[in-house]
Amino acid sequence: MNVLGLGGLMDDAACALAVAGRIVAAVEQRKIARQAVPGALPVEAIEATLGIAKLKPEQVDVVAIVRPLSASPDSLLSLRVKQILPAARLLLLDHHTAHAASAFYASGFRAATVLTVDRAGDLRCSARWHASGEKLELDRESYFPDSIGDLYGRVTEFLGFRSRADEHKVQWLSAEGKAVYEGVFSELLGFRAGGWPALERRYLDRDRMGSGGFSGAFYGALGLKEGEAPAGQKRADIAASLQRAVERCVIEMAGQGENLCLGGGVAFNAMLVEAVEASGRFERVYVQPAAGNAGTALGAAYVASAGNRAALESLALGPEYGAEAIKQVLENCKLSPKFLLTVDELVQSALAELAEHRIVAWFQERMEFGPRALGNRSILASPMDPYATENLNSFIKHREGFRKFAASVPAERADEYFEWGPNSRNLASVARVKPEWRERFAPALLGREGIRLHVVERDVNPLFHRLLVAAGDKTGLPVLYNTSFNLFGDALVASPRDAVRSFYSSGIDVMFVGQFLLRK
Repeated sequence: MNVLGLGGLMDDAACALAVAGRIVAAVEQRKIARQAVPGALPVEAIEATLGIAKLKPEQVDVVAIVRPLSASPDSLLSLRVKQILPAARLLLLDHHTAHAASAFYASGFRAATVLTVDRAGDLRCSARWHASGEKLELDRESYFPDSIGDLYGRVTEFLGFRSRADEHKVQWLSAEGKAVYEGVFSELLGFRAGGWPALERRYLDRDRMGSGGFSGAFYGALGLKEGEAPAGQKRADIAASLQRAVERCVIEMAGQGENLCLGGGVAFNAMLVEAVEASGRFERVYVQPAAGNAGTALGAAYVASAGNRAALESLALGPEYGAEAIKQVLENCKLSPKFLLTVDELVQSALAELAEHRIVAWFQERMEFGPRALGNRSILASPMDPYATENLNSFIKHREGFRKFAASVPAERADEYFEWGPNSRNLASVARVKPEWRERFAPALLGREGIRLHVVERDVNPLFHRLLVAAGDKTGLPVLYNTSFNLFGDALVASPRDAVRSFYSSGIDVMFVGQFLLRK
């Protein structure tokens, strides 16, 4: 059976395809179309997903769609689906059910507790499930406005960032601060052992527009004059206090047991994931790496594939471009690249550029699903370069210095340098640098010892793994800094044309796109 899942239609539309219960393709609309219209059917993502699997529209048996849908009547959306996919049966899914399914069925666990936490999907903002075999049974739930995701967004705005866009910045800023106001945020969350959030409304002011909508009582609790914007170290301390209070709250919400699966937008918080892992409440923790609304497309495809599901093995689920397609784009752009005849020549050429402390764009094989670059749409730098992270932040990504870059390492060498858990395979958690290596990785450290770590397995990404191993052979250190190949808030590059545009709009020195090498 061929099942198409559609999720995130209101703000992060995506399409996923399951064939005989295995996810074979998944694409976000914003990546493939370079824009997205809230509430619109992601036609380009659907076409791309079917194209990857070489399926015709009439070969789709089921279309599973995740709420919320759009501002227009549901009947118009279903009519549009039937026009595009005429033979498909329609299935409509609850938002948090799709989050839970995307986490549990992707994990490969036979049984688990599943916790989903977001802002307000279909009014519900968090839910806990007991999952076993084919069944997902709802155990507990909470509704907006008692929302961890909403509070995190409010504080994001309070700190001068954009709510519902920059929450990740607050997470990384928290590593620079101390949790001196943790008690304030615990009270705001209504924190208690074993309890779920019940927000203290006296800290909020529904009549205050902007800055998170907090009341005078909140400003006073933080030692600020009413309306005063926090600055300097206080910003970092507020971020750290929020982060710590949220971690404690989520750990209590999860409870304890053998296996835990996390889903929903709050599960993008890698520092929170690490805190859950370190709590010892569960033997194994799995985070669905595309945990946000786009990831509900995976959950929809899984639910509609009942009785025949396979764990998610890789996030390389997007389109791939062969040499001829890449060549055509480069020629149309009037470029004169060097063609590298073998994989070994490709790898050695990349290492030669990195050895000269150049910033390298790496565009290879299938595009990743989700917001994180896992070695196919990456910008790379050598940790041997003392200015690597400064150059990446200041001249390439144009972002704050507290936002650190990931370190990619082959799985078989990771234990030499880091203390890490399984979720580091998808950049979904935070690892620890061993003491003897902290000076080498100092520019990438979160606080005193944390690091965003990407552990690369040979079977999952053979080419990137080969590059890392070769880096170790050449320099003695099989590690490269890795950040997503995108600029200025754009989505991850999807096509060779996207890659060319981003390359020539940035301070990236060289680009390897397939077997082609471009230098400025």
